[in-house]
Amino acid sequence: MDKRLTRTDYLFALMFIFMLVCILGAFFYGLEIGRQKSDQKYEKLMQKDKEVIEEPGAYDQQVLVSFYHTIYLPFREFQNKWFDQLHQIEVNSSTIDAAAVLKELSKLSDEKYKALQGKTLPNSSPLLQESHQNYLKSLKLFTDALNNFQPKANSLRGTQLLEEMNKDAFFVEAKNQALTAQKNYFESVVKWNQTLDNNLKQADISKPVSLDAWRQMNLNVKNWYVTMQLLNGKFFVPYYPQDVTIRIDDFIASGQATKLGAADVNQTLDLLLSTDAIRSGDFVNGKAKWYSNELLPQLPFFSSVN
Repeated sequence: MDKRLTRTDYLFALMFIFMLVCILGAFFYGLEIGRQKSDQKYEKLMQKDKEVIEEPGAYDQQVLVSFYHTIYLPFREFQNKWFDQLHQIEVNSSTIDAAAVLKELSKLSDEKYKALQGKTLPNSSPLLQESHQNYLKSLKLFTDALNNFQPKANSLRGTQLLEEMNKDAFFVEAKNQALTAQKNYFESVVKWNQTLDNNLKQADISKPVSLDAWRQMNLNVKNWYVTMQLLNGKFFVPYYPQDVTIRIDDFIASGQATKLGAADVNQTLDLLLSTDAIRSGDFVNGKAKWYSNELLPQLPFFSSVN
């Protein structure tokens, strides 16, 4: 029997198809909205992580102290040994085995290099990361240069050996990398200070600092400025930057800087360096007198001589 669809059947079928299209459309629309919200949430998380990585002032005291013990102090131990052993070569050149001394120093620098190599630092502290890398470069250069000088060390007199070492390009660059690393670390201390004092400004290093401007400087800024001058002058020295700072302060306050014709801090520093007037421990010994009210991070080299 012939059954023909009625108008009602057609209408019902059309409504069914229309509802099916609406349901599918709503499903895919909801799927797209969900994807967009998910992408937005993920993008916000990525942006947040990026902001943490790029945060310019993430130099809290805990990070500075950790860097001191894991990076700065190991290099300092090599640096102390370096100056001690070179002094022995200078004063005991006729009896000392210079090649053996250089071999010992090379072994120590290589040990410190391997110890520092496995350390990591937060991305939020790029200055400390740079300092770490520069200390590594310095130790590697010291190791290579010391190995190069061992074969000829005993064929040269003590003073002659030291002169040759001071002129050697590898030693020069090793010291330069160490001074750069030191500058990075002390600039990190300034960054820490700025988190506690938003008005603290770093010194303008494009021109000499006058004696009056120096007197107004924050102690941490003074120390950082000294590291810049030591780097620029290629002064690889056994004492700390803060030992230099306190001698500059004392020299200016006593009137000696003016009496000897020093017009700015750089000239004052040159006078102190040329007369060998700075000693390791000067800062610790005079800290209570000069800096009782100054804000310093709790780093060991501000309270004891290492």
